[in-house]
Amino acid sequence: MKPPINVQILEQDGVPAFAVIPYNDFLSAFPEYKEDDAVPHEVVGLVIKKGYNLVKAWRVYLGKKQREVAKKAGITQAALSQMERAENPNRSATLEKLAAAMDISVELLRD
Repeated sequence: MKPPINVQILEQDGVPAFAVIPYNDFLSAFPEYKEDDAVPHEVVGLVIKKGYNLVKAWRVYLGKKQREVAKKAGITQAALSQMERAENPNRSATLEKLAAAMDISVELLRD
């Protein structure tokens, strides 16, 4: 039997809308969650407001230049520029190189 979770219910217009639980209870309920795999609000904003794909949004968010990321990934700057304009930019091997170059998890670059 699981111990009870301390839950706070938040209502919107008199109807339950959100359930808030203590962080440790959340981690216990979702052990696979890793804070490093969370997508910052700023990255989401770049994707939605500016129409960037995830590769470009992460690069811009991290403050990295195309030249720097391309060199670390072992590709040309022109290739990275083209990938950043593409709707579905990369193969898995390329995504892995780009993720490593930006020091982020490859899952963060997958649509």
